[in-house]
Amino acid sequence: AALEAPRALNLDSNEYFSGPYGEDVVFIANDWHTALLSCYLKSLHKSKGIYETSKVAFCIHNIVYQGRFAFADFSLLNLPDEFKSSFDFIDGYDKPVKGRKINWMKAGILESDKILTVSPYYAQELVSSEDKGVELDNIIRKTDILGIVNGMDVQEWDSLTDKYIVIKFDAST
Repeated sequence: AALEAPRALNLDSNEYFSGPYGEDVVFIANDWHTALLSCYLKSLHKSKGIYETSKVAFCIHNIVYQGRFAFADFSLLNLPDEFKSSFDFIDGYDKPVKGRKINWMKAGILESDKILTVSPYYAQELVSSEDKGVELDNIIRKTDILGIVNGMDVQEWDSLTDKYIVIKFDAST
């Protein structure tokens, strides 16, 4: 549905424009459960000349949750075999299964155009060690990861200087 919405839904209606966005869009996938978006975009759309200029930004909020499943489950994704290597993952854990697995987050990282995290510090942390990157540190190091501060602009929304706040305050008050 996310891949069809920009081409079908009237998402931008104002006095200058009305109609679907079209195909020149950036999709933002958040964490492992949306990591398949970049794979389906390539296999179902770009391979047919649809969304040729579109991009996918994959944002990591919590590296711990990666979507690791039995390798045999790859066939359930209905993706071409060319994507198997992006999902292929072997770790030292017995859960959810022992040995070879598929890792949705790994595939999202490898198949997306840009990798983002919720802060510059978190981006640095993920590539600092195997423990911090939860076994994806080597994969992430190969990308041009970018940390973007998650939250508000603290200068614009400063409770000590905001003209719309009658009683000014900060963390110490």
